[in-house]
Amino acid sequence: MSIEKLEKQVEDLMEKRDELEENCDTLPQCQEENGCTTCEIYAKIEKIDQQIEELEDTIESLIPEED
Repeated sequence: MSIEKLEKQVEDLMEKRDELEENCDTLPQCQEENGCTTCEIYAKIEKIDQQIEELEDTIESLIPEED
């Protein structure tokens, strides 16, 4: 897969993450202490963060190192 496609995937995931985070801030349970631990949206955000990290690692491995 090309670096451009991977970067586009990262960008799309970041947008999805931002949308979820905006919703998360408005939920009543998010106002409670430790509310994130039981929040399904927060779990989705964490999963997206993991996907982003994996894609970024893949991109980094594809970019030739400059000496």
